[in-house]
Amino acid sequence: MAKAKLMSRRQFAGIAGALSVPVLSPALSLPNNSLPNNCEPEKTLRVIAYNIYGGNGWPKERPLARQAVAKKQMASRLAHELALYEPDVICFSESPSESITRDIAKRLSFHHVRFPSGGSWPGTLLSRFEIAQSQNVPLGYQRPPKLFTRHWGRAELLMPDKTTLVVHSAHLFPTADPANRLAEIRAMVKSMQADLQSGKSMLLIGDLNHGPDTAEYRLWMDAGWSDTFARVGVGEGPTIKADIPKWRIDYVMAAGKIANQVVESRPLFEGGFRLNVQDPKSFALSDHLPQLAVFDLSK
Repeated sequence: MAKAKLMSRRQFAGIAGALSVPVLSPALSLPNNSLPNNCEPEKTLRVIAYNIYGGNGWPKERPLARQAVAKKQMASRLAHELALYEPDVICFSESPSESITRDIAKRLSFHHVRFPSGGSWPGTLLSRFEIAQSQNVPLGYQRPPKLFTRHWGRAELLMPDKTTLVVHSAHLFPTADPANRLAEIRAMVKSMQADLQSGKSMLLIGDLNHGPDTAEYRLWMDAGWSDTFARVGVGEGPTIKADIPKWRIDYVMAAGKIANQVVESRPLFEGGFRLNVQDPKSFALSDHLPQLAVFDLSK
C-alpha cells in the first residue's frame, strides 16, 4: 500500500489546472457538475467506478490513442479528467500496469491498492482516505479457477470521523451466459454476510457485466444492496459504449447507513470520457463511461 500525502478538497480542486497535459476536450461548465443543493463539500463522499480498458484509449487502434500510449500520457490524461469531479474514491477495472495506476494515484495524492486478477484484468482502488486494510478475493478459501478471473477485492477506508467504510471493488465475468456471474455473486454475498448484517456502511463499485433486469441484479437486491442510480438517477443511465451508450453494466451500490445518503448518481457521458462520433480522429479514455455517485454524509 502506498501512502500519499493527503490534501484538502479545496487544494484537490486545483489539481486540474496544475497537471501538465491538456484535457482531451474543452473545459466543462455543466450545471450538473456542481454539488447537489444543500451539500457541503467537506461533508460529501464522491465515488467513481471506471473500467479504464487497460489505459489504452478507445478505439485503441486510432493513431492519436496509440500516440498517447506511446508518449506515456494516459496517466496524466486520466488523472486530469477524473480530477474535475473531485472524487474521494475511485475503483478501476481492467487496470494497466501498476506503475501507471500508481502514477495516477500520485498525481491525485491518493492512497493506492491493487487487486490482482485471476486472468489479465486487475483492479485498483484509489482513495484520498487511508486504506486501513485490504484483501484480494476474500472468500476465506482458495479462489476457484473459473471464478473471479477479472477482479474482486475488499478494503476498509478510515473516514475523517474515525468510522470505517467497507469498499468492494469488482469486475465480474462477461459473456451472455450468466452462470459464472451468478456463481461469483453468490460467493460474494456469502462472504459479505457479516458486514451486511452488522449495518456497516458499504460500497460495491465496478463493472458487474449485467444489466438491471437480470437474475444477477436481483441477487444483489435480495442481499440488501441498493443501486444508487436506481435510487436517484435520471433516465436509463447506460455506461457502455462511450460513443453511443446502450447498456448499464457499471455500478455504485451501497448498503448500510450510506445507502440512505446518496444524492446523485449518473454516468459521465461528457468530456474526455465521451467519444466524439463526428470526429474520426478522436478517442475516448475508455470504451466504458465512469459511473459517479455522490453521498451527503451529513444526512
